[in-house]
Amino acid sequence: MSSHFIPNIGPAAGRTTAEAKQRLKQCGEAGLFRHAVAEEFGGLGDDFNSLCNDHELLGKQTRDPGLVLAANAHIWGAIFPLLRFGSDKQKSSLLPGLVSGELIGGHAITEPQAGSDTQAMQACAVATADGFELNGCKRYITNTPIADLLVVYAKYEGVISAFLVRHDDPGVTFSDGPTVQGCATATMGDIILSDCRIPADRLLGKAGMGSIMIHLALELERAFIFSGIAGVMQWQLDEAISFARTRQVKGAPLSDCQAISHRIAEMKLRLETVRLWVGKCADHCDRKKRIAVESAATKWYASEAFLSSSLDTVQIFGTRGLEGEHAMLVQDAMAGRLFSGSTEIQKNIIASMLGMGS
Repeated sequence: MSSHFIPNIGPAAGRTTAEAKQRLKQCGEAGLFRHAVAEEFGGLGDDFNSLCNDHELLGKQTRDPGLVLAANAHIWGAIFPLLRFGSDKQKSSLLPGLVSGELIGGHAITEPQAGSDTQAMQACAVATADGFELNGCKRYITNTPIADLLVVYAKYEGVISAFLVRHDDPGVTFSDGPTVQGCATATMGDIILSDCRIPADRLLGKAGMGSIMIHLALELERAFIFSGIAGVMQWQLDEAISFARTRQVKGAPLSDCQAISHRIAEMKLRLETVRLWVGKCADHCDRKKRIAVESAATKWYASEAFLSSSLDTVQIFGTRGLEGEHAMLVQDAMAGRLFSGSTEIQKNIIASMLGMGS
């Protein structure tokens, strides 16, 4: 395991906006956002495998998929688009704060009537004398209530472009809500753009490159969010093993029951398979290869594996499994099948890469 990240962030005590922001800042202070980022921007200059190691430690220590989701939205939604597409001025002024956790970011793609279908996006931008004016609404955007800036995608001259929008820009509201049940510690909200005016230097990358940027950001998010979830799955496995060994049923440990031991064996296999897929994505990224199929496969398999293992954990614990963390993780795992594109979307991506589908 990497020695850079010190896992001093425990399970969430509450679900307030203030706590959510503090926990993300703790992640920044611990160096969690510095991996695979050049030293000139405050990064460690290391690789994606190091990132995966520390993310897994975070998941195991906190057992908080919401925090994992929020951290990944910050990294892949804001830091990496700036790294890859930002101007020198944008990088120098924003990356140090984002990498340290002093600034909180994310990206805004989803709309009330446009989720995975980005071409149905209705948010729009028009040029003004000194910049751009944005109008529209984004929904279910992770980190919105606590964000300092977001990469907001909107159509400009008929094609999708990316814009850097700050929480205090005139004409924008970063709202707290609507809320969802899964991954509740990741704050979400609407972004209301009403004649929101931003200067010209807030265009990220070239006009019309938004679709490419979305695909690249989601590829990374789909792959590496499950390095953190693998840590949660390891904790579930440890808990299930400990309980099965100590729980007595008719004078024998529960682990002697083959039905229970088989469930635990399946949990172990799922966890190790998730690690293999995440590791493959990390190896590809370290060699600067695209991970379109690999990230879709990782997201598909890992989200289904997390849900299955969460249900198995509750089943092993029986009614006690409904009392606290284990039951909450079932809800979080349900959300995992949806964020960053549903399981069905991942199947569509893989099929299209194989030359099937429309």
